Amino acid sequence: MNVLITGIDGFTGKHLETLLISKSYTVFGTVINRPDKDNHIECDIRHKDQVYAVINQIKPDYIFHLAAISFIGEKDKSLIYDVNVLGTQNILDSLIFYNLNPRKIIIASSATVYGNQGANILDESMCPKPANHYGYSKLAMEHLAITYFSKLNILITRPFNYTGIGHNENFIIPKIVKHFKSKKTNIELGNLDIAREFNDIRIVIDIYFKLMTCNAKSDIVNICTGNVIKLKEILLCMQEIAGYKINIQVNPEFIRKNEIYSLKGSTKKMYNMIGIVNGLDIKHTLKLMYQSEI
Repeated sequence: MNVLITGIDGFTGKHLETLLISKSYTVFGTVINRPDKDNHIECDIRHKDQVYAVINQIKPDYIFHLAAISFIGEKDKSLIYDVNVLGTQNILDSLIFYNLNPRKIIIASSATVYGNQGANILDESMCPKPANHYGYSKLAMEHLAITYFSKLNILITRPFNYTGIGHNENFIIPKIVKHFKSKKTNIELGNLDIAREFNDIRIVIDIYFKLMTCNAKSDIVNICTGNVIKLKEILLCMQEIAGYKINIQVNPEFIRKNEIYSLKGSTKKMYNMIGIVNGLDIKHTLKLMYQSEI
C-alpha cells in the first residue's frame, strides 16, 4: 500500500512517516525544498503541474494532506490562502483528473476554525468562528474539500494543539523548552492564561493511523484528548524539570487581537470512529523535549 504524505518533512509528517514505515507501508512524501531522501519528492502544492506529476507517479492508496502554512503569525497572508486552500484544490483535482480514488484522504484542518465559542468544550456541530487568517484559510479549505465528498473518500480532521520532540521553535511550547535548555534567565511571552490541550505528537499520529484504517469518511472530526492546561502551568512544570525559576516578561506585542482563550475538544465523535484514546501526561512530554538533543 502506497501512502503519500504532503509536507512529510514537517513536524507531524516526520513522526507519521516513521510510524507508517514501522507498520510496513510504502511511504512517499512531498517537500518544498530539495529532498534528502529517495522517497521524498520536491513539490510546491501551489503549482498544479507539480502536484499532478506527483499524484500520477505515486498513485497513492492513502493520502495524508499535511502541507500547510501552519504558523498563525505568518505575515504573508496571501501565501496562507494560496497554500492552504488552492494547494488543497490542486491535490483533489489531480485525483479526479487521473480517475484515482484512494481508500482514504485525510486532510488536516485545525481546531482554530472554532474561534471563541464561549463554550468549555468544542464539538464538530458548532458553527466555526475563526479569529485569524490561519483559521479563515482552514475553514475555506474545509468548505472546498466538502464539495469533493461525493467523489472521494475524504476525512477532514481538526487537530487541537500538540507538541513533542522536533517541534519548531516558532511555536510556544518548544520556545519555552529551548529557553530552559539554554539556561536563559528571561523569557518574553504573551497571555499566560490561555488554555490549550498541548497533546503529545505520539498520541496524534496514533489517532491519524486509526482514522486512516477506520471506515469513517465524508466527515469532520476533532483530534483531541479533552485535557487542557494553561500556559502558566506549563512554565511551572518546566521550572520543576529544569530546577530553576525563569523571569517571565509579558510582551503586549505577543498578545493577539481576538485571542482564543481556551481550546478544548470534544472526543465523542472521534471515540465513536476509533475507540477511546488515552492521552499522555504533559510533564512527561516536556521532560522528553528538555532532555532531547534535537
